[in-house]
Order: sequence, then structure tokens, then C-alpha cells
Amino acid sequence: MDFTGRDVITIKELSKKDINSILTTAQKLVPYARGDKYTDLLKGKIMASLFFEPSTRTRLSFDSAMNRLSGRIIGFSDPGGTSLKKGETLADTIRMADAYSDIIVIRHPLEGSARLAAEFAESPIINAGDGAGQHPTQCLLDLFTIKTEKKKLEGNNVVLLGDLKYGRTVHSLAYALSLYGSQLTFVSPKELKMPKEVIEECKSFGIEPTSTTNLEKAIKEADVLYTTRIQKERFPDPEEYKKVVGSYTVDKTLLKHAPKDMIIMHPLPRVTEIHPEVDNTPQAIYFKQAFNGVPVRMALLSMALGGKL
Repeated sequence: MDFTGRDVITIKELSKKDINSILTTAQKLVPYARGDKYTDLLKGKIMASLFFEPSTRTRLSFDSAMNRLSGRIIGFSDPGGTSLKKGETLADTIRMADAYSDIIVIRHPLEGSARLAAEFAESPIINAGDGAGQHPTQCLLDLFTIKTEKKKLEGNNVVLLGDLKYGRTVHSLAYALSLYGSQLTFVSPKELKMPKEVIEECKSFGIEPTSTTNLEKAIKEADVLYTTRIQKERFPDPEEYKKVVGSYTVDKTLLKHAPKDMIIMHPLPRVTEIHPEVDNTPQAIYFKQAFNGVPVRMALLSMALGGKL
């Protein structure tokens, strides 16, 4: 499959064949991501890293991925030091980054910003998160993690927990898991239920998600518990945030009700939703999940720029 020059704006624009190809490439790149092997696959290529919103894992793993491929990086992690403070438009910023690089990775607080960037750039655009919209590379690394840990993507019983209303991560993941026939259970406070349009998309693939507020019951037969942070920055009303923060905590007491081979995932950062005592349990794989961002993003960068291992 030739992926050269393609934008990655939303998981919905990737077919099942595309996703499988990306995950297969990522698996081949794991030893390079760990530093056990060396490649100069993208030597001479430049990635523009444009982060208009705070990030740790996404930004650093993209930087690590490009470095592991022997490429170079330009960009910023604080728009306060750019000409945006002088009134430059996003479109003009993208045009300049396009002139200086071979591929652009963008994170922006406004939904639709990555799509806009793709309209003004000739280079491939990779969406690293746009507000409460899409986060396709997180979705891909989540799928890679599930496939690696559970040895399959098809037919897993997956519980999605937390901020399902504003969480771009779970919106993308629910769609992708439906492609693979997963059984989905949505657990959240009533105020943060999964949007109806996401549920309808799942149903279009023949999936009938279950929605509940009872976490203990939901995990009894789960293969995967995917936990998310209740995101204060997404709430238009601080008082509404105060009502739901701390609604759920995954701790060892809760895990007594779960299968011993259930895995616990989290896109991170976490706050109070996973107790630190869980970190040393065999179910906790969220730090391994964070590492998986490197081979997956190496795969995307190399495939979009025509690099072949």
C-alpha cells in the first residue's frame, strides 16, 4: 500500500486495510523505537512540530519518532513565541511551516484546525489533536497496544470510562473498535455520556454499545478497561466540572471484580482516576501504552514520507 503524501486528520479516513498496514509497520519498527537498531530512513527530511496546546507524550513521542528515523525537527511548543502574537493567521503560519519542512504535525485547541491546515499545506498533515475533535495517532497507538497485549483486535470486550462527552480519544477509539467488532460499554457520569452521534456510528457497524454508570458491574467480563481523565479545560462552566471530578477511581479494591487478564489503559495524564497502587499490578499497561506512541508515529511519518524499511 502506498501511503506517501497522505494526511492523517481523522481515524475515519483510514480504512481497516490502512490501519492494519500502519500497525504492521509499527511492529517492525519497535526495535528501532527502543534504540536496539538504527535506521536513517528519513535522513534529510524535516518535520514541523506545531503545538498550540500543551502536550507531553504526543509532542515528545513525535520528536522521538523523527529522531529515531534520523530526521530533523523544527517548530514550537508555545505559540506565545511566534508571530501569532502579532496577529498572524493560522493559515499563514501553516504556509510558512510548509515551506520549511516535509511534513507537519499540529495540535490545536480548536476543532477542525488540522483540516484547515491541510487546505493550506502541500506537505502531509498529521493531526496531533484538535480540541474535543479527533486524535487519530492516539487511537492508532491504542489499537496497537490492544493488539500487542491481547494478541487480537477482533471481538474484545472494551469498557470506556470517564469523560466520554469531551474526550476526543474515546470518540476516535469507539469508532475504530467498532470496525473490529468489539463489544463496547460506556461508563461515565450522566453529564458526560458518549455523544449520540458516536453511538450511532458504532451501531452502523452492527455494534450495540451499552451505557451505564456502574463501573464495578461493567468490568466483570472486560478484556480492556480504557480510563480517561475528566478534562477541566474542556468544560465551558467550572461549576459543572466540580460536580463530576473524581466520579470514578480505579484502585485495587475495584480490580477484585475484574478478570485477572484485563488490561488497564489510559492516554495520560492521569489525575485521580487511577490510584498509584494500581501501577505495579500486571493489569496496568498505560506506561507501556505511552511508549507505543513512538513506533506507531514512526510508522506514520515514514509511510507518509515514502520511507521503506
